[in-house]
Amino acid sequence: MSLRFSHLGICVSDVDASLAFYRDALGFELASELEVKGEPSDTLLRLRDVALRAVYLRRDGVTIELLHFASPGHSGDGAPRALNALGLTHLSLRVDDLDALVSDLEGRGFPVLGATRIDNPEAGARAIFATDPDGTLLEFVQMSGGPS
Repeated sequence: MSLRFSHLGICVSDVDASLAFYRDALGFELASELEVKGEPSDTLLRLRDVALRAVYLRRDGVTIELLHFASPGHSGDGAPRALNALGLTHLSLRVDDLDALVSDLEGRGFPVLGATRIDNPEAGARAIFATDPDGTLLEFVQMSGGPS
């Protein structure tokens, strides 16, 4: 059996706000868009009366899918999940200048979780968490040797 990675899906409440975060602030590039309604999406997604816009963004060989459900809408309160909650907990990105990224995100009005910041000179690492507009956690790590 042959497998290859396809994408990570992220449910969003506002496509434009999410594009401002992932595309404009983090540099993901628009790959494609898709709109679907009803069957067979209802069956696949285990929902009824689906009306969905999917926007695919790509960066460094990874594709994320922003899923906006016009119908039946989204659920959840948008609060960041605990890191010990079962399931996907966060996305992690390496950066070459953590301070510049934090400043840029804060300047754009995106939530940066300042209390999570660590600076570990012994390991040559610094990190912090932020959230996208819907509370999805992103970890930003600066390590010796740059983001590669």
